Amino acid sequence: MENWANELPFVAITISDKNGKIIEMNERSVMTFQKSGGRELIGKELLDCHSQRSKEMIQEMIKSNKTNAYTIEKEGLKKLIYQTPWYENEEFGGLVEFSIVIPMDMPHFVRV
Repeated sequence: MENWANELPFVAITISDKNGKIIEMNERSVMTFQKSGGRELIGKELLDCHSQRSKEMIQEMIKSNKTNAYTIEKEGLKKLIYQTPWYENEEFGGLVEFSIVIPMDMPHFVRV
């Protein structure tokens, strides 16, 4: 069960520490960011991989422990991007990004 994250077919998981250094990537994340260095990104700074606007958002998420979520369409795929703090023993540990391929026309349900 320890390698479950590497076998998720449509979910890229990228994890950074509390200083914004990439510390872990599952196989889908490595594939997703292959053009940017793939596995070589581990140990690199998140800020080095982003635009100025994104850098500011990342710094704010680290400072305030906030979540950022949105959808994108890239290379014919629609993705949910969910960036959120992770914790260890209730102490902020860093950020985790889930990039999940979703259907172009995804149903939405309101449950009561």
